[in-house]
Amino acid sequence: MNTLSRGLLEQAINATQQLLQFRQPADAVLSALFRAQRCGPRERAFIAEAGYAVLRRRRSLAAWIGPDANTKQLVLAALVRHCGVSQRMLEAALSKRDADWLAELKARPEPVLTLAEQTDLPDWLLDRLGALMPEAELLALARALNQPAPLDLRVNAQKTNRDTVLAQLETERIAATACPFAPEAIRLAGKPSLAKHPLFLDGSIEVQDEGSQLLGHLLAPKRGEMVVDFCAGAGGKTLLLGALMRSTGRLYAFDVSEKRLAKLKPRLARSGLSNVHPAVIAHENDTHVKRLAGKCDRVLVDAPCSGLGTLRRNPDLKWRQTPQSVAELTAKQAAILAAAAKLLKPGGRLVYATCSLLPEENQRIVDAFLAAHPGFARRSAAEILAAQGIRLDMTGEDLQLLPHIHGTDGFYAAVLERTA
Repeated sequence: MNTLSRGLLEQAINATQQLLQFRQPADAVLSALFRAQRCGPRERAFIAEAGYAVLRRRRSLAAWIGPDANTKQLVLAALVRHCGVSQRMLEAALSKRDADWLAELKARPEPVLTLAEQTDLPDWLLDRLGALMPEAELLALARALNQPAPLDLRVNAQKTNRDTVLAQLETERIAATACPFAPEAIRLAGKPSLAKHPLFLDGSIEVQDEGSQLLGHLLAPKRGEMVVDFCAGAGGKTLLLGALMRSTGRLYAFDVSEKRLAKLKPRLARSGLSNVHPAVIAHENDTHVKRLAGKCDRVLVDAPCSGLGTLRRNPDLKWRQTPQSVAELTAKQAAILAAAAKLLKPGGRLVYATCSLLPEENQRIVDAFLAAHPGFARRSAAEILAAQGIRLDMTGEDLQLLPHIHGTDGFYAAVLERTA
């Protein structure tokens, strides 16, 4: 995009204004806007990039502009500072007054930023993360969280293998590499549209973060087992579990949201799996759940959480979540874990996972569960992954993935085994 039209800039400012109201998730706001406005893929990408840059860098941009920064100023500052847009590209879109303001802004000396402004985090989240790590690591984590996530794929081992997919992408000049940890994971250098790609249409590939794939390998289901994905959502992990089971046994995909679970159906049809049984449940103690008590070999609990490990994709979450919303989630997480654990037979394995960075959603939930359930024991995540040829350096028995160290979203997972 060599020059920018005034109309497109206005659309980006309007979209950002709506994003900053935080009434809905950012992706839902943009989806509704794009349905209402006719614009092509390049225009949609520009609007989204501008809005997300403001969501990511809101505090540091405001420190640069001044305390009375308005949405237009935030967008212009984000475009020139973080989106690679030059003032020359903006010429046709700006009034003389706005052009003069932007030129004056760019000429200002760099402001001295507080730690909150350097990290672009709300105060409450900065305090909680700051209590977990030294300042240098906190800054590294924040830098990683404030970058857009790369596009990761999972190769469907039922249909093909990673080397074959990499070779095909290379012939199509789509830059891609094997991810370092998950054996079916591929990372793309760019973000090509894959919705109509033959490999996507025939179910050979799915879009899935490498960290998310590792959760399936922690559960490590075997052929012929009875397995439950307790909070299946749109089914990304369900499909991986089904492939690891080689489409044998029974794999139940439970979720309280019919809308989320409906997104699994077309993905399931493409995957070629025949062992997946989706079911909408009313709550964690639904009759569907009670029927399976004591019968399951493996249960995955990817618990509803704050999502603060996914800020690369969902930067609005750091502004939408609060200490109160996290406290409400922890009560829900504890109840879900206790209900899901009842499904396991002796010797069965449960993986409790979140995409949160906060101990109160992670270790503390598991510690409290183990204190109340002496018939369960923690197992080493590192040893389970190493047995599959996946080597990760980690401290302690639980898995903690961080974007500045592992290049994945932030994930936590604990492996629990029913011993009696």
